[in-house]
Amino acid sequence: MYELWQTEWCPASRRVRQRLTELGIDYITRQVPVDKDDRTLLLERTGTDTVPVLAVPGVSPIVGEAAILEFLSTHEAVPAQARAHRLKAEKARRRYLEEECECPPQPATR
Repeated sequence: MYELWQTEWCPASRRVRQRLTELGIDYITRQVPVDKDDRTLLLERTGTDTVPVLAVPGVSPIVGEAAILEFLSTHEAVPAQARAHRLKAEKARRRYLEEECECPPQPATR
């Protein structure tokens, strides 16, 4: 089972979670403390105190968004599933921004 060491506030962690979901890969999330001085377990298990980190059985920990996404690019994607997840995520982000933003509606542009 893959383990993703991550935080909810980290944009890179979010993009890695989204790609794992698009690929249909089951994984466990390991929440990492905000303060790097408190990340002793992460450092012990992966050799780093930065996020995201993907731990894969039989492979050295993969550190950073670019390295993780490169590793995941070797996995076979299910195009329809990936597209459906991506569209749903975009819709949810738009809805969230509309609800949180007190800005007046903007006219559509071409």
